[in-house]
Amino acid sequence: MLEHETIQGVSGVKPTGLRKRTSSIADEGTYTLDSILRQLSAFHSTMCQHGTDPELIKQVVKQQFYIIGAVTLNNLLLRKDMCSWSKGMQIRYNVSQLEEWLRDKGLMTCGAKETLEPLIQAAQLLQVKKKTDEDAEAICSMCLALTTAQIVKVLNLYTPVNEFEERVSVAFIRTIQTRLRDRCESPQLLMDTKMIYPVTFPFSPSSLALETIQIPSSLNLAFLTRV
Repeated sequence: MLEHETIQGVSGVKPTGLRKRTSSIADEGTYTLDSILRQLSAFHSTMCQHGTDPELIKQVVKQQFYIIGAVTLNNLLLRKDMCSWSKGMQIRYNVSQLEEWLRDKGLMTCGAKETLEPLIQAAQLLQVKKKTDEDAEAICSMCLALTTAQIVKVLNLYTPVNEFEERVSVAFIRTIQTRLRDRCESPQLLMDTKMIYPVTFPFSPSSLALETIQIPSSLNLAFLTRV
């Protein structure tokens, strides 16, 4: 989600002053956005083939997307080399591919898209202007799914990729902090990647009348009595 460049050339310029980072995953084993989408499709196909209730499928997909979004955002908050304008564009495009997958599977209303909102807003934060009071107001209005700690962290990590960009000034960051000081929120920086949504099992009555079902003799269930 962070390192794979689905838009070729956009992230080709390294942020000023940063050394080239070697990926922790060997090139031949690098995960791509396509591999994530294939894995999601495999999970979805398996659940459908086994007749999983559609409501349960929605809950599973929502949990999967939460994990993807939380892990990606946490890594973004810990990596200065990922906090630049071009990376913001790249991340937003990658997220849009996940949204397109949801649309193709008819799962746009299952709540999965909403779990990606913090990551989406972080990507947008990397792309917007960060100079004037008007910019600060726009950021505060836009980043409702991010905590103040996360917003400030991204702004502190923001690194220009060329001489036409500037680092975010200390004064601007203080303006953001002042505007957000009345927010009632957790001071925690990283998202809880182990958070699990409550699972509900909806009652879906069978369209078959149970008294019409014939039990195969090969199952050796003759000791059962039909009531």
